[in-house]
Amino acid sequence: MKLLVVEDDAALQATLVRTLARRGFAVTAVGDGPAALARWAAGAPDAVVLDLTLPGLDGLQVLAQARAQGLRTPVLILTARGTVGDRVLGLNAGADDYLPKPFDLDELEARLRALVRRSAPMPGAAPPPAAVQIGSLRHDRDGGAIYRDGVPMELTPRELALMHALLARPGHAVAKERLFEQVFPGEAEVRYEAIEVVAYRLRRKLADTGVELVTLRGLGYLLRAVS
Repeated sequence: MKLLVVEDDAALQATLVRTLARRGFAVTAVGDGPAALARWAAGAPDAVVLDLTLPGLDGLQVLAQARAQGLRTPVLILTARGTVGDRVLGLNAGADDYLPKPFDLDELEARLRALVRRSAPMPGAAPPPAAVQIGSLRHDRDGGAIYRDGVPMELTPRELALMHALLARPGHAVAKERLFEQVFPGEAEVRYEAIEVVAYRLRRKLADTGVELVTLRGLGYLLRAVS
């Protein structure tokens, strides 16, 4: 598994490279924004670990430019910025997961492997469309943001992760177990029922969008347009 680590702290970068290499990753590391973009485009990694505070271009700028160039590699943001606002900015810019510093290396590895598993295409599958429209909602697959009538929706990171999982197959049921893995990746201490809380809050935000979140007992959840 090829991994690009973008981290300007030399000591942390060296630790990540050494540890992840021992765990079977082929790791390339860079320490600034422009180098990250160049290596990302040239190397086609399986996943990117991206710090937000970088010289040259910050992590959000790197992410936005990469998505604008069509680079769809799954991205895990790794940063000392731990506020909800920063997490929302990162996820809306196109990140797939977020791990605040300090972090556990076992959790980092688990999240990276989960990201790569989720992004792997099914054999023979056609490439997904660049955007998905359902009701008044549009999901920009390249950028990761979800728009309501052209305006970005204000969603928490977990609500956004749930929407991403459901919009991957609109109109089809997605099992609770799979949704839990994507909304709470590597969070073993979280109770399974927590996915119901996220679904409840998201359902309220979808009111009057022409889209409803449906609970299917024994199957999971699905998104569908309201006729």
